[in-house]
Amino acid sequence: MRVTRSYVDLPLAPGVHLALPEEASSHLLRVLRLRVGDRCVLFNGDGHDYEVVLTKADKRGGVVEVMERRVVETESPLRITLVQGIARGEKMDLILQKATELGVAAIVPVDAERTEVRLDGARLAKRLAHWRGVVASACGQCGRARLPALAEPLDIARIADAVPEAGLRLTLDPQGDHALTTLSDAAHAAGGHVALAIGPEGGWAPRDREHLRAAGFEGLRLGPRILRTETAGLAAVAALQALYGDLRA
Repeated sequence: MRVTRSYVDLPLAPGVHLALPEEASSHLLRVLRLRVGDRCVLFNGDGHDYEVVLTKADKRGGVVEVMERRVVETESPLRITLVQGIARGEKMDLILQKATELGVAAIVPVDAERTEVRLDGARLAKRLAHWRGVVASACGQCGRARLPALAEPLDIARIADAVPEAGLRLTLDPQGDHALTTLSDAAHAAGGHVALAIGPEGGWAPRDREHLRAAGFEGLRLGPRILRTETAGLAAVAALQALYGDLRA
């Protein structure tokens, strides 16, 4: 049976009574039509699921009591940071959603030379809040109880600052030195932390690639075909997880 899970940015503990935030209340009461006495699961990103019972429901919202806390073990042993050239609208939403489902540990949006979306001020704050909502919703759907870290957009010139702890840094390149099937020793030497950089719709410009090389990124051959930005990162993450992460024997 599918478990209804909702993210709340609140401290949770057994025995606590709390009023549901507006978004969670709308989803649980208006969309799913839960009633007093019904149970569901809340999570706040601390690695646990919290089973709650609805104790009050009216037009003003809902109140729940936290009944039980359970540890959730759904994180990958391979820590992947996806460094993603900012894509337009729904493409970026898709990337964030699916990368979360595939188990990335962190996502760093990057402003590159050929990025078609420029964000600043109020527009940046609004878009970042929207992206965080996409990530939280994806965690609720896929069973993760830890949200991947989502950084504020970073200029490509500061790419080294985005992944200071990554032992292996890769960017897709048809002429790259690495192939997926020969990464075993490098992935092991990286201490289980891999950074994967994917260009925006127009791809990496020559100057972008200079910044990537200076930051220690090496080329990874994924296949003979050119993939769109919304395909490339997800395909590479899935392959890395299969070979060295979630599905590793």
